[in-house]
Amino acid sequence: MSVADAYLGAAEQAVALLETPKVAAAWERPSALAEMTVGGLAGHLAYQIFSVSSAVQVLADPDLRESESEPTPIPLLEHYARAAWIDEPLDGEANAGIRARSEDLGSQGASWLAELARAALVEQRTRLAECSGGQTVFLPQTGWALRLEDFLLTRMMELAVHRDDLAVSVDLDVDELPDATFDPVLVLLARLAARRHGQAALLRALTRVERAPAAINAI
Repeated sequence: MSVADAYLGAAEQAVALLETPKVAAAWERPSALAEMTVGGLAGHLAYQIFSVSSAVQVLADPDLRESESEPTPIPLLEHYARAAWIDEPLDGEANAGIRARSEDLGSQGASWLAELARAALVEQRTRLAECSGGQTVFLPQTGWALRLEDFLLTRMMELAVHRDDLAVSVDLDVDELPDATFDPVLVLLARLAARRHGQAALLRALTRVERAPAAINAI
């Protein structure tokens, strides 16, 4: 299965969750994430899908690109090493901006958001089939670029994590991700956990409970 197909599977599960009545009923309530409502968290989940639509639209239309000379994509782990939000406190500028954007999307309402996410996903099934995983995706919010396959993996990880956050927020169980989606997400999170805590800490957390660190979070 291609990375694009794996992403589409994760996006389908996310949209299905956005469409559930329990999510709509809890829209204004606090979510499982600090300082975010259920509607704001749903907006953040949907944003991962919308960001793919923006990327493939640019790939399909050269007139929308920043310039004719595409920047060289950076490695996936370098993307996270550079990301402002990953090591920033909850009240940091980048994280506050993410929450504000998410709450703004959520303010449009549950039905509007779910319908827009479903429409985006339907269009992506066609558009991604026309793209190559090696194409360059420029990320204007960061100023650097990734290969399309790497960009889709970042979205898969976000969808996997925040789908669980949203389900927990409304007391719903989540279906397991298919292996084609879960495996690359697991590898990415393990790499990020090792970056943060070191290889020994990760190995001990997985194999030696008596020496396991107190925390092994990836992000």
